[in-house]
Amino acid sequence: MLIEGPMPKRTRLATGRRERPRQRAEQQRSIETRASILNAAISEFAERGFEGASIRVIADRLGLQHPLITYHYRSKDILWRAAAEHAFAQILNEWDSSALEGSDLSPLARLRQEYTTLFRYTVAFPEFHRFMRQETLTNNPRLKWVAETVLAPLLGRLLPQIIEAQKQRLLPAVDPILFHYMMVSLTATLSEFGPEMQVTSGLSSENPKVVEEYWRLVDDMVFGKGSKRVGKAHSR
Repeated sequence: MLIEGPMPKRTRLATGRRERPRQRAEQQRSIETRASILNAAISEFAERGFEGASIRVIADRLGLQHPLITYHYRSKDILWRAAAEHAFAQILNEWDSSALEGSDLSPLARLRQEYTTLFRYTVAFPEFHRFMRQETLTNNPRLKWVAETVLAPLLGRLLPQIIEAQKQRLLPAVDPILFHYMMVSLTATLSEFGPEMQVTSGLSSENPKVVEEYWRLVDDMVFGKGSKRVGKAHSR
């Protein structure tokens, strides 16, 4: 007769060491699956709008079973909100990383950096602005939710920097929110008008040279001499 007893300590430790890497790998796969679902959801919502979007089509985009998406996100509304938070979290993470690297930047230099980050994100993921634009076509609960939950913290970060740069007479003396939305529209130009620009001029919004030339134009027009003065002062 075998007498069951506690597992020897060495065996327990060895088992624990095997399980932890396996658990980490499973957690990483879960994170990657969620990210792929949310990116595919943004593309679907950007193309079809909330009403026309389908969780089943999102699953088909990824080659996944429909129940896997509903396991993570029980409804289309929950999925939309998670997708919005996912997109803005990536932008904020980039902002936070650059803030640590350039903690001594002036408000104007910081704004220049943060709007450049937003632009780079939209070039890499043009569906983002289209995703947001779909919600502005109608006054719906999702627009109010995203304004309160996602956009309010973003504006709380940007507007004080705009105001400070205006006090230094480095930006036009307009309502800060107007300046912000002007910049948002400029960051969205290539993602919004890229297909039209391709037809009218043959220029591709995916061409790195076109991307750099466009943003250099924005940088010169908006920040102009102010950014150059700040850049020289920062390099001393």
